[in-house]
Amino acid sequence: MAELGSKGVTAGKIASNVQKKLTRAQEKVLQKLGKADETKDEQFEQCVQNFNKQLSEGTRLQKDLRTYLASVKAMHEASKKLTECLQEVYEPDWPGRDDTNKIAENNDLLWTDFHQKLVDQALLTMDTYLGQFPDIKSRIAKRGRKLVDYDSARHHFEALQTAKKKDETKIAKAEEELVKAQKVFEEMNVDLQEELPSLWNSRVGFYVNTFQSIAGLEENFHKEMSKLNQNLHDVLLGLDKQYSGNAFPVKAQPRKKTKLFARLRKKMSSDSTPAKANKSPSPPADGSPITSPETKTLNHELEPSTLEAPGASIPKSPSQPAEAAHAGAEAAGSEAAAGAEASKTEADSGSNSLPAVVVETFPATVNGTVEGGASSERADMPPGFLFKVQAMHDYTATDSDELQLKAGDVVLVIPFENPEEQDEGWLMGVKESDWIQHKELDQCRGVFPENFTERVQ
Repeated sequence: MAELGSKGVTAGKIASNVQKKLTRAQEKVLQKLGKADETKDEQFEQCVQNFNKQLSEGTRLQKDLRTYLASVKAMHEASKKLTECLQEVYEPDWPGRDDTNKIAENNDLLWTDFHQKLVDQALLTMDTYLGQFPDIKSRIAKRGRKLVDYDSARHHFEALQTAKKKDETKIAKAEEELVKAQKVFEEMNVDLQEELPSLWNSRVGFYVNTFQSIAGLEENFHKEMSKLNQNLHDVLLGLDKQYSGNAFPVKAQPRKKTKLFARLRKKMSSDSTPAKANKSPSPPADGSPITSPETKTLNHELEPSTLEAPGASIPKSPSQPAEAAHAGAEAAGSEAAAGAEASKTEADSGSNSLPAVVVETFPATVNGTVEGGASSERADMPPGFLFKVQAMHDYTATDSDELQLKAGDVVLVIPFENPEEQDEGWLMGVKESDWIQHKELDQCRGVFPENFTERVQ
């Protein structure tokens, strides 16, 4: 007990505090059970709700501001690393080296100044603003406890007054305690009733000052940073102009797979040599017409029964209108007649000519509309044609199966016969000029690097 007394706490004080807690607990239970009325102040309760909302918003603003400052710090470090990298790669003999070093130094100072001003003008102000809330929150809680004491004293006094056997001494003492409890409560209540609305209204000016400070600091920072960036741009532009003649060459991706296509083309070239020598044999001595295996096959396929006489009807599809079928038949008859006349003329011109073969082709129709425009366009392209590309740079072939390209050459891209032979970044194709001139793939096609070209169709 002596130890407690030395600290200003006596046994009587402890007992008094314990008794107060028990009395408050009992009063709160009676109020919740509806056996005792509770003093209500709706205006004060609204002030408390505003206070809690203001505290929550301020705490969140403080947290987000700290996050923002951490981000500024991280950006400062990242910017510093970037400028250090620039200083390392900027060679001593390049023009503007001293300027880049100065820009990097100013960049670092600008970030440091921006961060420090944010701390001074925003974060510290925020901390001061929130510093007043803990004390007020404690006073609100104490005011609530004093209100319970006041209600308890009031109920005790009322109970003694309505008792059947009245004790004037107890009534007088209870009245004295009631007056005391009421005075303590009302003093605290009046002070908070004045402070809470004032604190609530102060948030507007505080938010304005805080965000104005942040916006102003950001504006100045970005203005100064923009100047530094423009200076750096000008320095690098001067470097580019001085060294603009040293163009960086475009390189193709290395080919890793075996040149199967090159070996295949060489084999085809060697196999086709004897055939070219016998491509145009002399006519037989007896003057009979030459009939090659291809001609025999073609004549066999086109039996006379399959070529209708002029004016013959043409089978029509179920969806084809009668008028379209009739028009098609007339067109077919005219073409057949013209073909027959041409065949007769050629036959009369000499016995050494190959027998003419009349082949009739009829355009497909769907609902009376002639189709095949896209097919006829594709017919002029090599088999399997995919799309067109144009060479943007010259490319010197390094292997027999590669195309030699000049900037501006148009290449018709075709698929690889064996997809496994395709290297990444390489395409197969034939130059459009070669295809138009020769209509031959075996000797004209080749592979080329895709990054040297641009798709045009």
